[in-house]
Amino acid sequence: MYDTILVTLDGTPTDRAIIGHIKDLAKLAHSRLVLLHVADGWAARTYGQDAVSPEISEDTEYLEKVRAEFESAGIPTQAELAYGEPASEIIKWVRQKRCDLVAMSTHGHRLLADLFLGSTATRVRHSINTPLLLLKAK
Repeated sequence: MYDTILVTLDGTPTDRAIIGHIKDLAKLAHSRLVLLHVADGWAARTYGQDAVSPEISEDTEYLEKVRAEFESAGIPTQAELAYGEPASEIIKWVRQKRCDLVAMSTHGHRLLADLFLGSTATRVRHSINTPLLLLKAK
């Protein structure tokens, strides 16, 4: 059913909600996971894959830590780092590489920012046809 699950991570404590949920789902469905984090700082947006910054190093270390956590639970997992605007990069990844489910944690509403910019989850939800699991972090 869910051979490949894309799990988007933003490197904040809200990730723990989706990580715990997906760990159980992936075991049950015998899924392969792809962890995706989008580096969106100045260096990442300006230089893309050529960016070198403390942010990129921290993001890479974080992805590897979470990947190892899933692997130690017996779940095949790969990690990918994208560069730029999070919603656009997630949408592009889903369209180009395909997956059976996209899983994201949400922060909840940020009032004015959501009105003017739209949340990442909302933009992704309206732009893909792949099933989307949204889990609100506590």
